[in-house]
Amino acid sequence: MPKYLDIAVNLIGSALESNLDEVISGADAAGVSPLIVIGSSLDESEAAIAVCNAHPGKLYTTAGVHPHHASEWHEGSAAIQATLCQAPSVVAVGECGLDYNRDFSPRPKQREAFAAQLALAAKLGKPVLMHERDAHEDFIAIVREHRAHLTGALLHCFTGTRAQMESYIELGLHLGITGWVCDERRGQELAELVKYIPGERLLIETDSPYLLPRSMRPKPKSGKNLPCYLPYIAAEIARLRGEDEQAFIERTYQNSLRFFQLESAHD
Repeated sequence: MPKYLDIAVNLIGSALESNLDEVISGADAAGVSPLIVIGSSLDESEAAIAVCNAHPGKLYTTAGVHPHHASEWHEGSAAIQATLCQAPSVVAVGECGLDYNRDFSPRPKQREAFAAQLALAAKLGKPVLMHERDAHEDFIAIVREHRAHLTGALLHCFTGTRAQMESYIELGLHLGITGWVCDERRGQELAELVKYIPGERLLIETDSPYLLPRSMRPKPKSGKNLPCYLPYIAAEIARLRGEDEQAFIERTYQNSLRFFQLESAHD
């Protein structure tokens, strides 16, 4: 069976949490294992670590403060986050970044929290998983300032323009692609751009329970995206890139293991 690694699963504090064991076993049955759980706040990251401890080898997590929670960032946050990152299951700092679309936190606070987390990732030698929405100019400026010191940098759920994609590639970022690419309404530009992402920089994800691929047939009754649907996304991206599906799946799996430093545990 082909192996897949879902690099972004919102397992804690989402509609998936109540059926956690079913979600994990369903993904495993589809060859999607391990899963990278997203930590969007310090409390959520701590809860994610506990869940990972109960499912060793099946789950890993990030530990970070999403821009939506940046208003919670305080002078002691970096120390707390650094302690969380010592857990063996924590494979990246994040999810961190900028979100000027919803502005759930003031923009100056978002920038402060983002820069601090990039500095922490560099200090710890851990890769960073990032979020950007409607904030490209500020985002790229902050990343550029820290990039040389980062072990690895991943912009997950990329949905930007060609110019933005090229600027991220130039900085050596990895790009995570979701089922957005399967959306005939909003995903047309991404469907065209995905073929230009260097193969070694491309990672795949569901961002579940969000972004259910609209082109799935039959369409899941719940409307909830699940990690077990990652093979569908992979097949569509391989088709758009004109690549052999099995070769594409193997490469993205190996890309993910290398990025999250999990080769010795799963290769």
